[in-house]
Amino acid sequence: MELWEYSASDLSRMIAARQTAPSEVMAAHLDRIDAVNGQVNAVISLRGRAELMAEARAADYADAKGWLHGIPMAVKDLCATKGLRTTWGSPLFKDFVPEADDLLAARMRGAGAIFIGKTNTPEWGHGSHSFNPVFGVTRNPYDLSRTAGGSSGGAAAGLATRMLPVADGSDMMGSLRNPAAFCNIYGFRPSWGLVPGDAEGDTHMATLATEGPMGRTVEDVARLLAVQAGPNPEVPFARGTEDFGAALKGASLKGRRIGWAADWGGAYAMEPGILELCETALRQMEAMGAIVEPLPPPFPAEKLWSAWTTLRAMLNAGGFKAIYDDPAKREQLKPETLWEIEQGKTLSAAAVYEASTLRSRYYAHMARLFTRFDAVALPTAQVWPFPTDWRWPQEINGQKMDTYHRWMEVVIPVSLIGLPALSLPVGFGAQGLPMGLQLAGPVGADAAILAMGEAWHQATDWPGKRPPTLA
Repeated sequence: MELWEYSASDLSRMIAARQTAPSEVMAAHLDRIDAVNGQVNAVISLRGRAELMAEARAADYADAKGWLHGIPMAVKDLCATKGLRTTWGSPLFKDFVPEADDLLAARMRGAGAIFIGKTNTPEWGHGSHSFNPVFGVTRNPYDLSRTAGGSSGGAAAGLATRMLPVADGSDMMGSLRNPAAFCNIYGFRPSWGLVPGDAEGDTHMATLATEGPMGRTVEDVARLLAVQAGPNPEVPFARGTEDFGAALKGASLKGRRIGWAADWGGAYAMEPGILELCETALRQMEAMGAIVEPLPPPFPAEKLWSAWTTLRAMLNAGGFKAIYDDPAKREQLKPETLWEIEQGKTLSAAAVYEASTLRSRYYAHMARLFTRFDAVALPTAQVWPFPTDWRWPQEINGQKMDTYHRWMEVVIPVSLIGLPALSLPVGFGAQGLPMGLQLAGPVGADAAILAMGEAWHQATDWPGKRPPTLA
């Protein structure tokens, strides 16, 4: 095997045992980027080779600060990185170089990672298709005419093509899970509060989005989560952390109770083949000892959608107020972002209160449901990876999508109440495109959900079984 084919955990162990060196790992991954990144456009703002090799050679002789010692990483371009261009995919920030790391980046750097560049994302992370006017579009390594998803599309494509051994992502409306499904890798959305953000803007009401790990193995995902997690005293509602990697030992699906929510009683339109592929995976889980039961819709889909769109619009209107209020800057916002802001500007306090109340009732209902089930399963996406020249899917099976993100509605049952959810790769459809299955558990059950994913990975290893065939 080439060094770029190994998992991050295997590379870490090899570096620790002096079977390889950070400089050798760096050179191998930079060669891989040179070979394939031009086809997929996943890694952006790549630092110079000489500078990176000098940093890696220094790591050859330095004491390890953490398990990521000497591991090349490209950080998602929604996360500020000290001295490394961070654009949020926006022309407003196309030349911006932060003076400090965001907390997530600081934690990964502190564990020994060497930041080689960034990973591509949609402008402001809006929409599950990674294209923007600064860097262009990220392509799916399984079909270069298709999207890699988003907003962590660059991270997912970089992992699938073996340009990156492990990656960070973020997830509000499936931004971490959706591209994982589209690129045949793992993406984990942690319980809300486990991976805290920075103490900027609103940190009390903004509880819909979180950062998290992505990888080709569940071990890498779990170990990166342990680096990312941990309280930030300046941010409310933080959760404690644990050794998520150690929690994978002896992982099994035997006796695990899974509720199969499918298409939420027909509320979520699905392209042909997605439900069938997921059900095939669930039958395999049953053969591994899981107990799978059909699950009627736990809560009305239209109420979840109403609460979600209201709260999301409120947060976007507030977060983008300074940019929107400047006419010159407003002109440079993408249409989808403008729509989000303008929806939020029309909201009343009563509407926000009603949305929050709906969310509260749904949370309580799911807490009761999880006394019967260890996990709820849903498809990760409602469509297969779509053509890169689309902004977003306009319809599913003839059903018109009334917003730019309606086609992603299947992720909302997780995101609205901050459940931990792992997108598992479950195989390929008739056109040779990947798909994933979400396993979501009760808040705080991150280790248990990861252990279920590890059992699945040991039995299937879809990322290793069917890597993309780029030269």
